[in-house]
Amino acid sequence: MKTFYITTPIYYVNRFPHLGHLYTMMMADCVARYKRQRGLEVFFLTGTDEHGINIERAAARDGRTPEEQADYVVSYFKKMTAEFGLDTEHGGYDIFMRTTYPFHEEGVQELWRRAARSRTPKGREAIYKGFYEGWFCAPCAEYKTEDEYKKPEHAGDPPLCLVHDTPLDRVAEESYFFRLSDYGEALLALYESRTDFIRPEARRNEVISFVRGGLQDLSISRLKSSVSWGIPVPDDPAHTMYVWFDALSNYITAIGYGNDERERVVGFEKFWPALHLLGKDILRFHAVYWPSFLMAAGIEQPRAIIAHGMWLDQNGRRMSKTLGNTVELDVLRKHFTVDAVRYFCLREIVFGQDGKFWYEALVDRTNSDLASGLGNLLSRTLTMISRYCDGRVPSSQISEDRYLVAKRAGVDPDPQSLSSALEHARDQFILNFEEFAFSRALDNVWAIIARVDKMISDAKPWELAKDESQRQTLNAILYRGAETLRWLAVLLYPAMPETARKIFGQLGINYDPAKIDPAQLQWGTLEAGTQIGKVEPIFPRIDKAKTMAEIRKESERGAHATEADAVQGAPTAAQTRPEPPMKGATEAEMVAGASQPSPEGVTSMIEIGDFMRIDLRVGQILTAERVPKSDKLLRFTVDVGEENPRQILAGIAEYYEPEKLIGRKIIIVANLKPRKLRGFESQGMVLAASIGEEGKPVLAGFVEDVPNGAKLK
Repeated sequence: MKTFYITTPIYYVNRFPHLGHLYTMMMADCVARYKRQRGLEVFFLTGTDEHGINIERAAARDGRTPEEQADYVVSYFKKMTAEFGLDTEHGGYDIFMRTTYPFHEEGVQELWRRAARSRTPKGREAIYKGFYEGWFCAPCAEYKTEDEYKKPEHAGDPPLCLVHDTPLDRVAEESYFFRLSDYGEALLALYESRTDFIRPEARRNEVISFVRGGLQDLSISRLKSSVSWGIPVPDDPAHTMYVWFDALSNYITAIGYGNDERERVVGFEKFWPALHLLGKDILRFHAVYWPSFLMAAGIEQPRAIIAHGMWLDQNGRRMSKTLGNTVELDVLRKHFTVDAVRYFCLREIVFGQDGKFWYEALVDRTNSDLASGLGNLLSRTLTMISRYCDGRVPSSQISEDRYLVAKRAGVDPDPQSLSSALEHARDQFILNFEEFAFSRALDNVWAIIARVDKMISDAKPWELAKDESQRQTLNAILYRGAETLRWLAVLLYPAMPETARKIFGQLGINYDPAKIDPAQLQWGTLEAGTQIGKVEPIFPRIDKAKTMAEIRKESERGAHATEADAVQGAPTAAQTRPEPPMKGATEAEMVAGASQPSPEGVTSMIEIGDFMRIDLRVGQILTAERVPKSDKLLRFTVDVGEENPRQILAGIAEYYEPEKLIGRKIIIVANLKPRKLRGFESQGMVLAASIGEEGKPVLAGFVEDVPNGAKLK
């Protein structure tokens, strides 16, 4: 049996899973299911990358050991894969790979030894010891050249990563280097000889341009005294491996490279090479570093490296927590079926390009394509079989003496036209799937859905059922609808596995569509007389207004937070003071944090210790804009003297023009728990006075110049 090996990247455990992780996994899962359908023995890998300084820092911050930190985040990844049907139990991945597995350490150390014994194309040692001095980004797990960071505003401050906008670490220590500079010509020759090695074409051209610009040797170790959470360098335990050398090697260690037991269980020789599926943001590591490491170790190159695009919001902005435009997986799973999400991701964009993802578009696709399209075709066909044929699939035959009767009803008695169209759609579907053109493949399927739906509407079975002379015509129409659905279920299985199984179940087919090769589909093999199953909607229509209102509510505020609390991140009234806000208090009073007077007109008395608990700081507004779909909220980024600016929301949009606030010094409460409103996190509270009966807010500030971050006492 032929084999096929597909991988996603292994995801760094410095963050919880998000839509980008889910998308790559779903695409790989779709390909794996398709290849299994075609009769290949498939091995599908996903997992987590768990070493490095970033994990050490996250663990220390959260009061955990690095192992505990990794386990904690991995639990969320496994929860996601189970909920979205991507785990082994649901027919998904074959291994959830972790770089903390003992067999991985053994394998990556073997890769290092082989590379260390080798010579570069220019006859020099592939790995050598030297001294590294430069800037390192922990979130990127990458050393940065001068054109890959921005210089600081203030002398003496570290430069900032262009990707994360966080300070870089200055590293100056002994290090092992991989002589990447000697592999440029060999890499270009690889790209030239295998034009489909990197896809799509635009990504291939980017990599070629990067390599032609010249490669620098790569530091591939850190002193253990600097980074202890990593795999020791063979024969030199004072060093730990660079996280990318460690992580990339998982693709071969997972299937048995460097470990005899793992080789027996899976088989490196059996499954390698792999097809790597990944986001374009990590293409360089996979298309430049990884092939070079493999060349040095004398290992065959991957089957292909395919980079997909990024999800953007409906305004074309890349999704990020800072912008507050992310798609929450819990919300996604609550309001949409797994197959609806899979279908949207496959159909909405051309694979390899960036695409826009927003909830309204997902609702529209689900209602139009799935509920009114595929779901309606299934429901109407089987409902009529139940009603007119006693719930059994009718015969497809029209006897010759009934040909003219059928033609009078506008029905072609010969099914050849439909079966030929299905065969053509099937062939195009397979061709497109092989090229990862998922959107075009689904276009082929939905063209058939539209054709058969029209065939049924034109034939009017509900009218044919009234004329006994048209019984054969009625049966033939309903059979064609049911047989088409059987074909569609087989074609759609990789993209929508649960939907395909539901269609088979309602058709009364006691067989798994996962075990049918679409290339072997033949017209007419659905047996007449088959008892259909219970007819149920597979995609009930979504009430768009109701669903979007619920999603907005869940995104805008916590379960019990008031709008003012959510905006400013303030604790609830019960947590901070015995009295609730005054009846009739304005939003400006609550949002800006003005104190509530007692009935006697004097403020409540507090102890000095109560005041000392409040962290008041000077901030400067760097950016200001209105929050979409809100008349009252402004969103600021504020410099409060920390490494990164804070995002703060304030309900003052009715009184201040955002562009006139840029550069203004304000006072914020810096130690309030962050809260969300309208999808944005507010990381503090702006102080303002409340003027007049309407409570007009007036921002507190300074006459003299005060440095950002200065504390008020």
